[in-house]
Amino acid sequence: MPTFLQQLLRRIESRALILVIGAAGGFWAFFNIASEMTEGETQAIDKRILLALRNPANPSEPIGSYSFQEAMRDVTALGGVTVMTLVTIVGVLAFLMHGRRWHAAILAGTVLLADISSEGLKNLYGRPRPALVPHGAYVYSASFPSGHSTLSAATFLTLATLIASLEPNRGTKIMVYVLAVLLVLGIGVSRVYLGVHWPSDVLAGWCLGAAWALAAWTVLSRCPGRQALPDRD
Repeated sequence: MPTFLQQLLRRIESRALILVIGAAGGFWAFFNIASEMTEGETQAIDKRILLALRNPANPSEPIGSYSFQEAMRDVTALGGVTVMTLVTIVGVLAFLMHGRRWHAAILAGTVLLADISSEGLKNLYGRPRPALVPHGAYVYSASFPSGHSTLSAATFLTLATLIASLEPNRGTKIMVYVLAVLLVLGIGVSRVYLGVHWPSDVLAGWCLGAAWALAAWTVLSRCPGRQALPDRD
């Protein structure tokens, strides 16, 4: 086998190995947080952070103006099932229209797996929602892990990876990743701010969602004929 082909294969294998390790690390971090949560080790820091986002004179009121509180409700809605479903459908259709079947399948599969795992783990752990403060948004399921955090991380990070794999401009790649990370962080923080999740719920959701996104990246790196475009400044 020619030397340049051997080097290319080693590079591909090394990149895939790093992504696999990263995905495994995300799942490991999730279950580590889950273990600490079930043992009550996160309760003190959870309460401290949750109350830090409340008016000390009246814990029933979040800090910030009414307009800021409304803005946080708008942000948290971006991680809801409705928005995530619409984003996924639009993304899948857009990839299919451009002949990117692998990209469409990876996006749909990742979001589906993230949703199933989130709901299954909620039922498994059955953690109650925070009762320290009134909820600033409607809730109907268990608290751990945060479904908004899991779904937003899996969806936006995977979508950013898929778009970046087709985008030749390096600046655009960076912008896509930055926007995805900001959305994920904003949605997670809004869940704690509105008092509907403990901070450890959100952190665990981020780890779980990021692990699925890294798994998707691993699959993408192994896909035949994905035809990633070269970087361009």
